Amino acid sequence: MSKHHDLPYRPCVGLCVFSGAGKVFLGRRIGGPEHVDATHSWQLPQGGIDKGEDPFDAALRELYEETSIRSVTKLGEIEDWLSYDLPGRIAGEAWKGKYRGQTQKWFALRFTGLDGEINISKPGGGHHKPEFMDWRWENLDAVTDLVIPFKRDVYGEVVRHFRRFAEG
Repeated sequence: MSKHHDLPYRPCVGLCVFSGAGKVFLGRRIGGPEHVDATHSWQLPQGGIDKGEDPFDAALRELYEETSIRSVTKLGEIEDWLSYDLPGRIAGEAWKGKYRGQTQKWFALRFTGLDGEINISKPGGGHHKPEFMDWRWENLDAVTDLVIPFKRDVYGEVVRHFRRFAEG
């Protein structure tokens, strides 16, 4: 039995950004130890919460750092934190092996800008390393099939909680 089950979860935020047409922003990850094939390399924006940072402030910061998106309004959030464990091999590589997985506070946002605002090649005004190689607007119900399998339970909960915002 691996020792990673004794490790803490990394506090994180997740973002479900809806277009005016009710589709969600989905990005194809550039890489990382958890992405093992091309089919399951898509995900919703997410990122760590800095010590002492408010989760919603972290969500807005992470969204800008990954996508350059600032034009959003808050639609809702999931009250509970949703957690997933990394598989053993990946847990030893990701975040220098300090965490067993992530616990995430999820927010739903409406994108109120134009697609030209989205810049994944020079995110955060060009001050952040790109995390996505591609992006698209996708149907909410499709995201669980496109994400890495160990995140599927969390994504299923996100879809269930935020489906009401997919109507556009």
